[in-house]
Amino acid sequence: MSRERLVAPDGTAFRDLDHDGVMAPFEDPRLSAEERADDLVARLSLEEKAGLCFQDMLAVGSADDLDDPGPYGASPASLAQGLLLNHFNLHGLPAPAEAARWQNAMQDLAAATPHGVPITFSSDPRHAVADAEGGENVGVALATGAMSAWPEPLGLAAIGDADVVRSAAEAARREYVAVGIRAALHPQADVSADPRWGRQAQTYGTDAALVARLTVAELEGLHGDGVGPDAVAATVKHFPGGGVRDGGEDSHFPYGADQSYPGDRFEEHLAPFRAAIDAGVANVMPAYGKPVGLVLDGEPVPEVAFGFNRPVITGLLREELGFDGVVVTDWGLVSDLVIGPLTLPARAWGLEDASAEDRMVAIFDAGCDQLGGERLPGMLAELVRSGRIAAERLDESVRRLLLVKFRLGLFDDPYVDPSAAEAALGAPDLVAAGRRAQSEAVTVIEDRGAALPLRPGARVLPVHLAADAVTGAGLVPVTEASEAELAIVRITAPFEPRNRYFLEGMFHAGSLEPAAETIAEVRDLAERLPVVLVVSLDRPAILTPVADAVAALVGVVGCSDAALLDALTGAVPPRGRLPFDLPRSAEAVAAVRPDVPNDTADPLFRAGTGGA
Repeated sequence: MSRERLVAPDGTAFRDLDHDGVMAPFEDPRLSAEERADDLVARLSLEEKAGLCFQDMLAVGSADDLDDPGPYGASPASLAQGLLLNHFNLHGLPAPAEAARWQNAMQDLAAATPHGVPITFSSDPRHAVADAEGGENVGVALATGAMSAWPEPLGLAAIGDADVVRSAAEAARREYVAVGIRAALHPQADVSADPRWGRQAQTYGTDAALVARLTVAELEGLHGDGVGPDAVAATVKHFPGGGVRDGGEDSHFPYGADQSYPGDRFEEHLAPFRAAIDAGVANVMPAYGKPVGLVLDGEPVPEVAFGFNRPVITGLLREELGFDGVVVTDWGLVSDLVIGPLTLPARAWGLEDASAEDRMVAIFDAGCDQLGGERLPGMLAELVRSGRIAAERLDESVRRLLLVKFRLGLFDDPYVDPSAAEAALGAPDLVAAGRRAQSEAVTVIEDRGAALPLRPGARVLPVHLAADAVTGAGLVPVTEASEAELAIVRITAPFEPRNRYFLEGMFHAGSLEPAAETIAEVRDLAERLPVVLVVSLDRPAILTPVADAVAALVGVVGCSDAALLDALTGAVPPRGRLPFDLPRSAEAVAAVRPDVPNDTADPLFRAGTGGA
């Protein structure tokens, strides 16, 4: 039924989504998205409207068993047909053809609901090489799997070339669309400030003008010619700037709730979002953070998380900036998340003592349209029935959500070709372009010993580096320092392991000082032969204890060993520049203002160091 088309008396082929044999206006592919959405809003039941207003996580399983509850505790069938949800954020993907088959099966489930509202599948970023210890952070970004591998956005910022960012986003669009993912939970347009913050790798760095320019380039790559049948609808986050982090702590966790502006830099952090809205971004996600002491237009802003904050969402985003697209909250503003022995408290900062119902009312009153990471349509429907959320207010959000689906063409054809998906993901041209970008993003911070580029045939001691990559680069790997001409040592930027809350162990947070054993390892080796020290800079690192000992200091953010060696040998000339300052000391870091980028005194290396 779902994949068949009927033919209207005038010869128009259409999908009979309401199962009555007649082409309703919302089923008419000739009408505008606005006309179709207006017609469908009037037809939907309260339960169908409520289902549209949630975007939950979902694991991809077997296309032949949609009743399997999977790791998130509810089966795909129960969510799509029982709760009438039709927005899902996908985590791990199987082989491309199987992922496509599963998504087609899910669209069949959706087509059997009363009005056949198709599913929008979304994704967090999943195209970057995870080169830092710990690999993917499933609360922030995912492993590439079968898709092409590129630098992290922070690595792309090191290149600073909008054309490269646009190419990376076009690659993501090709691969997403092929496998049925039609919404991106990115770009992350936050301007990074405190160097301790654990989410910098997915940003475009500390320069607001560069962040704005590269954010727009990513939007252009994802949207293509606009939000249409070949596009991926982008979500810019975290409005009005999530890179303001008191103490450098992340707002996923209670100790990172506050964000204050002692440097009076609110407008600097807002600038990339202004650019994204002007560029036609489809969706906006508010930040988790709770503003402290913020004043806008002479009025103090309530000290509640931005997703509950009416002056910010309705006053600033909707009315002042003129955004009328979808506002989707970040995940879990209403409910605690319990995974195994760990809990992640609801990010209801400022409303910690409020009931779930009161939090939901506040979200809609603020001007948001959809709750991320929740599955509470029954609660929403009851709040509408009781009059706490007006039916007209719900209809505004439902219309916005439907408009995106209509513009993406999902009502006319939500299906994908499994064989085409298999060919599209990891296509050779995309893999080659991604690898070249990884190499170009390599940042030669200092080459005191004139060690680079590496000489062909040089004998190299690889430390935390794959020997086969050394061989593949035309070098000779050895196992003893006495046999080597130089050593290449890869290390990660330091961090403090934490595991009190769910997801906390996946964030790199806390001190930026290298461990004593790391310092000793590098300095001891450097006394015996020249060392090229390569640091995975997902955050800045305090490299003062080792910088004077090594022949060359190199930074990467999302780079395979093979791509790194392409850069170090000069096969692909590295052109990265530091996207942030590297602090000289922990004392300098402790003194930074949370809203002021590159605020450490007398940094060891300044942002912009490097380049050809």
